[in-house]
Amino acid sequence: MSKILLINSSPMADNSISRKLTASFVAKYQAAKGETFEVIEHDTVALNLPHADGDVLGAYFTPADQRSAEQQAHVDRSDTIIKAIKEADAIVLGVPMHNFGIPSGLKAYVDHFARAGETFKYTENGPVGLVEDKPVYVLATRGGDYSENGYPQLDFVLPYLKTVFGFIGLNDVTALQANGLAMGEEAVAAAIAKVEEEIDQVLAA
Repeated sequence: MSKILLINSSPMADNSISRKLTASFVAKYQAAKGETFEVIEHDTVALNLPHADGDVLGAYFTPADQRSAEQQAHVDRSDTIIKAIKEADAIVLGVPMHNFGIPSGLKAYVDHFARAGETFKYTENGPVGLVEDKPVYVLATRGGDYSENGYPQLDFVLPYLKTVFGFIGLNDVTALQANGLAMGEEAVAAAIAKVEEEIDQVLAA
């Protein structure tokens, strides 16, 4: 069975618009493909991953036969995330903008899958991604307007995510933005409707 890796990062639970959009996307994606996918959800809030401190980074760079039980637990956690990314046929990511960037839980998640020798390597010709390319769909929600008609220069979410995914070999990234979610109920409804329409267009292509 094909797999979708669904990564939700909003801390707003049932009030999260990004979670509603990712759920809609996954349903429409399966309908468009005409098959049922196994959906693996990684909720970065529920995972509550530790930040990449000295203990975590030290575990990554300690030879396997020299790791303590605690170090091995850090590596196992990261390996589980990397395995899900590598095995997925598509990745769907819900990302609210927090202070111009991604939520801190998602940043910790990135730090657990961006590992030298596992998802990328350095060569004489520069870094090379080790993850087989597959479609990545980013559903980005933000309070203001960070589209081309707003303040795109203040958006450090989409450029960062495209860079990170590209670095590990995932270059097929489609980003859909719901802007203006802090601008009143009409703006929220319009933004959601626009993204839903864009989802239909992307999946029909």
